[in-house]
Amino acid sequence: MKLFLYFLTLLFCFNTYAQTSPLYIGTYTREHSKGIYKLNFNTETGALSDLKLAIPIDNPSFLVYSPDRKHLYSTNGSESGYVSSYKIKEDGSLQLLTRVSSMGKGPCHISIREDGKTVAVSNYAGGTIALYPVNKDGSLAEASQVFNHNIKEREAHAHSALFFDDELFVADLGRNALYQYILKDDAYTLKDDAIIKTKGNPGPRHFKLTKDGKFIYLINEYGASITSIKRTKKGFKQIDEDSTLEPGFTEFNKCADIHISKDERFVYGSNRGENTIAVFERNSKNGKLNKVQSMPVHGDWPRNFTIDPTGKFLLVANMKTENIAVFSIDKNTGTLAYLHDFKVPEPVCLLF
Repeated sequence: MKLFLYFLTLLFCFNTYAQTSPLYIGTYTREHSKGIYKLNFNTETGALSDLKLAIPIDNPSFLVYSPDRKHLYSTNGSESGYVSSYKIKEDGSLQLLTRVSSMGKGPCHISIREDGKTVAVSNYAGGTIALYPVNKDGSLAEASQVFNHNIKEREAHAHSALFFDDELFVADLGRNALYQYILKDDAYTLKDDAIIKTKGNPGPRHFKLTKDGKFIYLINEYGASITSIKRTKKGFKQIDEDSTLEPGFTEFNKCADIHISKDERFVYGSNRGENTIAVFERNSKNGKLNKVQSMPVHGDWPRNFTIDPTGKFLLVANMKTENIAVFSIDKNTGTLAYLHDFKVPEPVCLLF
C-alpha cells in the first residue's frame, strides 16, 4: 500500500511538473518593477501563478534563452546601454554573470544563433547592431563586431535582428529597410543594401522567418501593416502587404510584435493604440496572408506577446495596464478567445 501511494504521489508530481512551464518577464523599471520576473504557466489550463522576482536589475526590456535553456540574456535599456548574461539557478532565479556595453544607446532587442555561440543586440537610439561571442560558461565576451547603420542622409534605428543558418537579418526602423548579413570566415558582412525596397515611412520593427527560411513576415510600426517577403533564386521579393487595423480605425497606433503559429498556418501581430492582436491565416504555398480576426488585448499598449510551448495559448504583455492577458488559440481557425489576465509590473517582454 505504501509503495502504491509513493508511485501515485510521484505520478502526480510528474504530471504537475510536465504541465508547468516557466515564463520570464522582461520589464521597464521606471516605477513599479524591480527587474526580471518569473511566473509558472499551466500548459493545460493557461493559468499563471507564483510571481517572483528572478533578479533585480535595471530595464531588462528584452530577453532570450541559450539553446540549452541553462542561461538567459537581456538588454538593459539605460542611457548608456548594456547587455547582461545570467545563469538560471535550480529554483528559477537568475545569477548575473556578465554585464557589457551594448555598443549603442537604447538596446531594444536581443537574439542568439541556433548553435548558441553568438548573441546579437539591436540598439534603437544608437542605430547599431553588436555581436557578442558566448563563452563556455554561458557568459558574454565583449562585442566582436559592431555595425553602424547611420548614414549622413538618415539616422538609423536598429530595432531587431535574427539569425538563420549563416545569415543575420536586421530590421532598421530609421532607414526603413531589412538588411541581410552573411557569415564568412567567422565574420558577418553586409550582402546587399537592403533585401527589399519599402515605400514611404512604414518603420520596420520586428519580423519572423518560417522554419525553412523561404518566407519573412515583417511588422511595420508606423505603417500598421505586415510585409510578406519570399526568398527567390535571385534574392528576395515582396509578395504581400496587409493592414493590421480594422477598416475605419483612424486613431493613433503603433505596431509592435509579430509571431508565427507553431504549425505555421497563422501569423499574429500586435497593435498599440487599437490595442488588438491581428490574426492572419497564412497560405502555406504562396505565403500570402488573409486577416481573420482583430482580438482586443484586454489591456493597454500590447508591446510584446508570445505563444506557449504547446501552441495552444497566446499571452500578451500590456505595458501600460501592467497585466498579461491569456488567450486560447483555436487550432483550426487560428482565432483567439480571451481567458483571463494576471497583474505584473511594467511587462514588455515574455519568454517561454
